[in-house]
Amino acid sequence: MALYESLGLNGQLLAAAGAVFAAMWAGIGSAIGVGHAGEAGAAVIAENPDHFGSVLVLQLLPGTQGIYGLLIGFVIASKAGLLGAGGPELSVAQGIQFFLSALPIAFGGWYSAIVQGRTAATGIAMVGKRPEEAGKAIIFAVMVETYAVLALLFSFLMVNGVQV
Repeated sequence: MALYESLGLNGQLLAAAGAVFAAMWAGIGSAIGVGHAGEAGAAVIAENPDHFGSVLVLQLLPGTQGIYGLLIGFVIASKAGLLGAGGPELSVAQGIQFFLSALPIAFGGWYSAIVQGRTAATGIAMVGKRPEEAGKAIIFAVMVETYAVLALLFSFLMVNGVQV
């Protein structure tokens, strides 16, 4: 009996773990990032409610990584047949491929969302002092987004490379 069999691991379980990892870790990072930005935003809005629009954009940016992780989680679950009855029987190798495909967005999304939240919080403080610089603050935060998009792309390509 193989080790994976004695542990109860099968292809579907590994694919499901990958889908959960993608959504969970990217979502946790987004929650932390949006929270950091929200704290800074509340301080700025308390001083000047007119800055709400710029502050809101900056607060929302770290939330995109959670959406990316959820997207990859759905793509894995769909392709692996986890969303309905009668899906394909996955080998352990296929399950491992799905699990590994989730890791770039899981951890890339997690970390970039936290860093983007800190960048957005600093940008929000800048908007509080110099509202005319809101565009620059948004550009700084969007630069971090680039790495989340690259992680999303890599996970997506890896998922689509799994032959089912």
